Amino acid sequence: TFWKGLVILPAPSAFLSTATLFAIFAFATCGGYSGGLRLSVDCVNKTESNLSIDIAFAYPFRLHQVTFEVPTCEGKERQKLALIGDSSSSAEFFVTVAVFAFLYSLAATVVYIFFQNKYRENNRGPLIDFIVTVVFSFLWLVGSSAWAKGLSDVKVATDPKEVLLLMSACKQPSNKCMAVHSPVMSSLNTSVVFGFLNFILWAGNIWFVFKETGWHTSGQRYLSDPMEKHSSSYNQGGYNQDSYGSSSGYSQQASLGPSSDEFGQQPAGPTSFTNQI
Repeated sequence: TFWKGLVILPAPSAFLSTATLFAIFAFATCGGYSGGLRLSVDCVNKTESNLSIDIAFAYPFRLHQVTFEVPTCEGKERQKLALIGDSSSSAEFFVTVAVFAFLYSLAATVVYIFFQNKYRENNRGPLIDFIVTVVFSFLWLVGSSAWAKGLSDVKVATDPKEVLLLMSACKQPSNKCMAVHSPVMSSLNTSVVFGFLNFILWAGNIWFVFKETGWHTSGQRYLSDPMEKHSSSYNQGGYNQDSYGSSSGYSQQASLGPSSDEFGQQPAGPTSFTNQI
């Protein structure tokens, strides 16, 4: 039922409906993420072991602020550690672009449906729509690329093998350190996919929005004027050629007239000479 509804909508409204949904999926899968991993440290002295070390992290992925305590396997002393990295800038930029794209798509949908006349008044609406579409296409490309790199850093920083290397107890062969479970990154991978889908969607809509602007109509008018001038000059050239042909024919007939008279006067000479004799 939803897709059938999109088909009967005008092209701009169908695009904005799809853009709204894609923006929701993008910022929801990224901004709403929370995950974690669990490690275990089995010391030689079992009383010093900790078999359930939970490390939780979430958006905006300021991993250097995520701290946790692990045993040192040297008595009751514990070691306080923190994850490495900070991907908050790329994650927050990505979510900000998604939120603003969602708000603009929602507002533009209302304008398209209920204020169509004001939208096309003085051609301001299509021009603003075209500029905003170009800007959002660029922002989606930059934001998705930056967040893809940030997500790669998050995966490395939260890899259980990398976290175990931070623990001093795990550097001793007598102690056994292992990962109980790793973080699930499927929703974050989905956010990157929707980010690039939004870029493709907005970039593909640039041409359709451009056709609504006065720049497209003026360009067509500029191309049609030289063609009309060329066709009119061609027609004029053909008319002149016909007139020239008819005039030349007339001149030939006029020139043939006197020659025939002269030809008729040539036998008059001998006739008059005979009469004289």
